[in-house]
Amino acid sequence: MSKGAAGRDAAGRDAAGRGAGAVGRSGVLAVARTAAAASVAAVVVLVAGLILGGSVTEKVIPGLGDAGVVTRWGLPGSRMVMDLAATLTIGTLLAAAVLLPLETARGGRQAAGARQGTGTLSADAVGYLRAASWTAAAWAAAAAANLVFTVADVLGQPVGEVVTGSELSSYVGSLPQGTALMLVVLLAVVVALLARTTTTPAATFGLLALAGAALLPPPLTGHSASAANHSVAVTGVALHVAAIAPWVGGLIVVAAHALLGRDRLPVMAERFSRMALWCYVTVGVSGFVNVISRLPDPAEMVDTDYGRLALGKIAAFAVLGYVGWWHRNRTLPALADRRPWAFTRLASAEVVVMASTVGLAVALARTAPPPPTGEETPVKALVGFDMPPELTAGRLAQLGQFDFTFAALVAVLGGVYLAGVVRLRRRGDSWPMGRTVSWFVGLLTILLVTETGVAKYSQILFSVHMVQHMVLNMLTPIFLVVGAPVTLALRALKPAAIRGDRGPREWLTAALHSRFTAIIAHPAVATVIFVAGTFVLYFTSLFESAMRNHLGHIAMTLHFLLAGSLFFWVLLGVDPAPKKLPYPGRLMLLFVTMPFHAFFGIALMNLSQPLARGWYQAVDPPWGGTVLNDQHNGGAIAWGFGEIPTFIVLIFLAFQWYFDDQRQARRLDRRADRAGAPGGDPRDDELAAYNARLAKLAERDRAAKGGGEKDEPTAGPEPEPELAEAVEGDGHDDDAGKAPS
Repeated sequence: MSKGAAGRDAAGRDAAGRGAGAVGRSGVLAVARTAAAASVAAVVVLVAGLILGGSVTEKVIPGLGDAGVVTRWGLPGSRMVMDLAATLTIGTLLAAAVLLPLETARGGRQAAGARQGTGTLSADAVGYLRAASWTAAAWAAAAAANLVFTVADVLGQPVGEVVTGSELSSYVGSLPQGTALMLVVLLAVVVALLARTTTTPAATFGLLALAGAALLPPPLTGHSASAANHSVAVTGVALHVAAIAPWVGGLIVVAAHALLGRDRLPVMAERFSRMALWCYVTVGVSGFVNVISRLPDPAEMVDTDYGRLALGKIAAFAVLGYVGWWHRNRTLPALADRRPWAFTRLASAEVVVMASTVGLAVALARTAPPPPTGEETPVKALVGFDMPPELTAGRLAQLGQFDFTFAALVAVLGGVYLAGVVRLRRRGDSWPMGRTVSWFVGLLTILLVTETGVAKYSQILFSVHMVQHMVLNMLTPIFLVVGAPVTLALRALKPAAIRGDRGPREWLTAALHSRFTAIIAHPAVATVIFVAGTFVLYFTSLFESAMRNHLGHIAMTLHFLLAGSLFFWVLLGVDPAPKKLPYPGRLMLLFVTMPFHAFFGIALMNLSQPLARGWYQAVDPPWGGTVLNDQHNGGAIAWGFGEIPTFIVLIFLAFQWYFDDQRQARRLDRRADRAGAPGGDPRDDELAAYNARLAKLAERDRAAKGGGEKDEPTAGPEPEPELAEAVEGDGHDDDAGKAPS
């Protein structure tokens, strides 16, 4: 190359470097401008909402404690910073684990710590992971500040007195809000520390799950926990927060990625768009449920401060829906055509609108909803409804109790399963109708014990609670497991479009092959969880704690369902599992495990003191018998119910064993046909190899007998060539050592 050409190349590289640097600086400035505009919008909307809602203009009543103006403004301010930091943490972790595709080595060495053929985090993903460490630290600091302001607000003392006195440490454990915020601080600190050293996709996904868990404690101990319909409100708030955080956080990171001019923007935006649609639907449904649970009268939407702020949030939600529609129809196609600026401008504006919505949501959380108009009895304060009438079989079926948690769970599980079946049918694949029927029978049993009078009376009577427990723990999982949902998902989900990347199918496969699954799905571990969980729950204080708290009640019910599903997956599972037991081992495990539930029922029938005495005495119905007698009835139900699932499992096992033998026979026949075909390998025919081995042993025995008795006449005629086939028809290996007569 000539000196002139080399000089021109160097000048070109310098110009490209200067151009890239200019783009980088302009991108950073654009991100800063967007962040400033979003922050200003959030603060302005927050201040306006607090003033209009009246939460910062409360009258100070003489003689009552006053936390002061610092707390009145500091509490919502720290809450907004906490929510924004949490949203950014979720968004950065989501970008690192899901939105950005993984990278694979091309002609070089794999990244450190990666197995051959697996993807690793890209440089941008690692950058977002490290950014999550800083945002999680800010999240923890804001939660700690919010904790101080919360204690000051509850005690009616200025912040200075709370910080310098002993009230903070005394009330953190006794206040539900204090305990929730302390959990947030601890979990956020863990995320901040681990995000600085994590390098693998699986660990990043684990941090995303941990950060998602840290979102839930504060909203679940706010207005929702004390609402009139708290069982509906608690679940609605949980879904609302769980959907809005990845939606808002993911959009912020995608917009920043676009402004900075980073690579893989079309892939990132397309993945976020698919996720955002489901988040939008979930936020809309859960928000609608929340409004109904707090404002049963539509007139309160206009007549109350809480209702007017809720209307403002609904309007912002509608604007965001329109913007999302515009993205999917206009800006994403332009992005695919390498015209990113339309997407960038609209995404930046959407970030500002979302920040304003977050400020409005914080103001709404600080505004008290209107109090319930009806008289609240002690029983209604505990369970959310008045004392039902005397128990009859008809009322068990008719007096429905809507449980949003399990209604949503059944709707999602049923819809996803049907979508998988439809996808298989459309591409010409078959799916056994029996599995589909079994799956929906399992979902039906969930509805029968969570949405009918069984759910209502189960909080009043221990005997009805035991019916619910037995169905969810020992009957429902049988039908769900036989429905083979994991096998359906593996067949219906498409592989990742980018080789080495992880989509839903790859994450599911990785979970099935993980060390955690290998441990928890071991037959011994699954059996211990299935059996010991029942004894630990009922014979400790956990049972009464779960009955007194709606979240605890949901956790207890889900434990019944998940523990049973894990055990019957090991016992009956059609889906792939780390360790498959042979059918005799499955029968032995069934007959060893089921008597423990009978022992549990006998133990309940022999107790002289009632379980959860405080709870059942507080909700004791006037038409019922004694608490102890009802507990003995529940023990009798537990003792006798075990026969039903045992019989059903035996039927399923018998059919599975029979069809498995049929499949094995067909597989051997196909191998024999392939081995006998022209060009086939005779060694692939197991039956032919077995026959040849028998013939060889028989020939060896004849040779040994002929060599030892040369002068004696033979005992009989030479055996026919068909002898091996006759031995094969007997089917016993013991015949291999016998000489023909």
